[in-house]
Amino acid sequence: MLKASTLLPKEGSARERLETTKSRAAELLDSVRNLSTHDALVRLIEDEFKGRVALVSSFGTESAILLHLVAQVNPNTPVIFMDTGKLFGETHRYRRQLTEFLGLTDVRQILPEEAKVSEKDPKGILWNQDTDMCCWVRKVEPMNRALDDLDAWISGRKRFQSVTRAKLELVEAEGSRIKINPLAYWERDEITAYFNKYNLPRHPLEADGYPSVGCMPCTDRVEPGEDPRSGRWKNQDKTECGIHFLDTGAARNKTA
Repeated sequence: MLKASTLLPKEGSARERLETTKSRAAELLDSVRNLSTHDALVRLIEDEFKGRVALVSSFGTESAILLHLVAQVNPNTPVIFMDTGKLFGETHRYRRQLTEFLGLTDVRQILPEEAKVSEKDPKGILWNQDTDMCCWVRKVEPMNRALDDLDAWISGRKRFQSVTRAKLELVEAEGSRIKINPLAYWERDEITAYFNKYNLPRHPLEADGYPSVGCMPCTDRVEPGEDPRSGRWKNQDKTECGIHFLDTGAARNKTA
């Protein structure tokens, strides 16, 4: 089998790289669309992108499922954890708990560059003035660096999470990289069933009204019946931090 890492473009214009990667993403999607989630991950982690792929995890309320699935394929798969400096203490404790529980061997804690934080957010309150810039400095730019030598990365996004994710596919092109969304088609009841089947630990804030957890200043409780992500950047148009739009270099909102 010809590995994807030999096909993904490293030279040429951004448009040329994206078009080539889109073609490869379509091929990969066709090859895994009808596989189980586990078998799709085996194909992509062990065959197509061995040594050139990482799972990006927030260690949020649903993260345990994908971490568990990836650990069953290969617990040495790199896990990139973006430590923005603004996370809940509960998230850090949950990360340590899951790392031990699942036997993960390569969890990489990625921090923002001190110089950029000092320049853009010297008082630590940029989140209250320019959330897009705050996300860029503390999450998007550091993640760009973390993915620099990789051909693909794995995301835990799902269609049911929000309107902006409703057309999500299992495999996507993002610049010159492939983005893998193994749980794209999963439904909410499947999430609950998987947690129960494998007795996976829950994020400690979930029971306190936080179905989606990000940075502490920009995460609020959610009322019953509300969109699970409605507590993120509450009362703003912003719905994403920007890491899922790395090819554009911008955090986007509902109207983008």
